[in-house]
Amino acid sequence: MRLVNAIAGLAVFLSAVSAGSSSNSVLLKGGTVVAFNQETQGLRVIRGGSVLVENDRITGVFDGAPTHVPKGAEIVDATGKIITPGFIDTHRHGWQTVFKTMGSNTTLIEFFFRYSSLVAPFFWNASDVYDSQLAGLYEALNAGVTTSLDHATHTWSKDAADAGFQACIDSGARVFWAFSFANITDVITVEQLYPVLRALAKKPGLKNSPTTLGIAYDGWGPNPNIGEIDKIMALAKELNVSVITTHSLAGPWGSDNTPEDIHALNYLNISTPIVFSHASFLSPTGASLLRSTNQYISITPESEMHYGQTHPVSNRIQDQASLGVDTHMTFSTDILTQSRIWLQQTRYERYLDVLEQTKLPKSNPMSAEQAFLLATRSGGLALRRPDLGAIFAGAKADLLVWDGDSPALLGWVDPVAAVILHASVGDIEAVLVDGKWMKKGGKLVAKGYPEARKRFLSTAKRLQEVWRGLPLPELPPVWNGHPVVDPERVDVRRGEGDGYGRVYL
Repeated sequence: MRLVNAIAGLAVFLSAVSAGSSSNSVLLKGGTVVAFNQETQGLRVIRGGSVLVENDRITGVFDGAPTHVPKGAEIVDATGKIITPGFIDTHRHGWQTVFKTMGSNTTLIEFFFRYSSLVAPFFWNASDVYDSQLAGLYEALNAGVTTSLDHATHTWSKDAADAGFQACIDSGARVFWAFSFANITDVITVEQLYPVLRALAKKPGLKNSPTTLGIAYDGWGPNPNIGEIDKIMALAKELNVSVITTHSLAGPWGSDNTPEDIHALNYLNISTPIVFSHASFLSPTGASLLRSTNQYISITPESEMHYGQTHPVSNRIQDQASLGVDTHMTFSTDILTQSRIWLQQTRYERYLDVLEQTKLPKSNPMSAEQAFLLATRSGGLALRRPDLGAIFAGAKADLLVWDGDSPALLGWVDPVAAVILHASVGDIEAVLVDGKWMKKGGKLVAKGYPEARKRFLSTAKRLQEVWRGLPLPELPPVWNGHPVVDPERVDVRRGEGDGYGRVYL
């Protein structure tokens, strides 16, 4: 894998700063602010309020206009608009953006053998990783995702890892980039990856970026390589990484990487946050361990529906849960959609509990405010960053401004319901990350986006052509000891045929 010279040049060009004012202060004035109440740990709606941003922090949240505004501050009239914290995505694979629309009907087992890091290293170079990762982050920023935990499975070479990490830094997004330790046959070993991570920790530009370095690892159990794990965790401590994350499924998918596995190795109750992605079949013991150690899961509603992991118990552990997207190449890139899907899925499940007893529900089992908190505040808590995902003095200035006069929001009264149940990502008028404009006037304003878009389209065209020519993988008859079978297919057409169609590539 080669790191093409063009990346270094583009990295300088992509400063990801405001295309407008260069002021270090911004006042969002006169809007409806969905602020955070630290006493109740709930929301506080301020109508006709203002938010003052200085550098990378919120320094004031006001019921009206502040009496003092820093000299030279940019004043934005937010009358009629809704101001919320940015969304937080706690599980993502950003490098796969180039595969968008190619896997619309794929299953999880097919994904492993066609679109994952088991296949990509043989066709991708480092420039491809950079272009795809950067485009995906811009897409997420446009959709109001200001923070993401990226399970970076593209660390199959030094150059590929460096390219994906550089793309995060250049994007201006807040990325917890979790370097993946994995043995990939005929490509790389975990032993070869230790010096790569050490080198990345010294990367120029990292110190002044909202991007931080984490670790991703999927070898915790049930048959762990203890020596390997101890080396990885020693490195995590040495580099003071911001987060550790792992895929955790259980059930028929296998019993890998459960809270019980990590607890048995004495690594669960540590100061570093550990995020368990999916945790679809989390056991009662696992849930208890999460609560006692204050570790979180990342529910990825659309992914778990699309791929068939499902989430039969996740609605019972939402006090230790956040929301993620996963493989945005196959579906939505935004947390707003995940939050809405999850809200209605949870309502469905809890209503069904009542109906199966031949009773009728008296109240609604999950509120719009709870869905809002999962999409924002809970992500910050999962990352042990209480200054993320909330609006209060001292919080990071990661903010969204919603167009309250859009056709979808026209006539809104409750700003939380307006966002969670009625808005779309197209209603996001502006995005601030670390106090810098990423989107303004409904358009991305990060410098260099047009050039990044052009590069991505060229990369996507070439790689998509390669994947069109690859034969479909032959799936194994048994996976993790379970037969692989076809579910009953639905029928949407009368007469012969069922209307399933094909993927139009």
